[in-house]
Amino acid sequence: MVVVESNRADTADARHATAEFLSALGARVDVEAVVLVVSELVANASRHTAGWWRLRIRAYRDRLVVDVDDRSTQAPAVRPSKSLSGAGGLGLILVDRLANGLEVLGRPDGKTVRATWNLAVSAAA
Repeated sequence: MVVVESNRADTADARHATAEFLSALGARVDVEAVVLVVSELVANASRHTAGWWRLRIRAYRDRLVVDVDDRSTQAPAVRPSKSLSGAGGLGLILVDRLANGLEVLGRPDGKTVRATWNLAVSAAA
């Protein structure tokens, strides 16, 4: 499991920790897609919520789970983008397309945005 928290890290640290964890896991998932999703979710938590965020990544036999917790109780929403110039609005769409699953779980002190991937299971597993 990987845990990265905003009081000790930033988005670049979250990406780096994710890439290292997935490298140790082996090529059972699209590493670039997962790192991009982590980058988007952590950046959104930093940009759109007040306070802290926490990234947790867990690998099970057949599933990878990426959770980003934050203090806001407001669910993320797709914002219409006026262009592809980087003005925003595309992150959640990207996350939804790259992950096998995307959900928002409410908590009394905020929310968890969860992205999941199916892992390729080797015959030896």
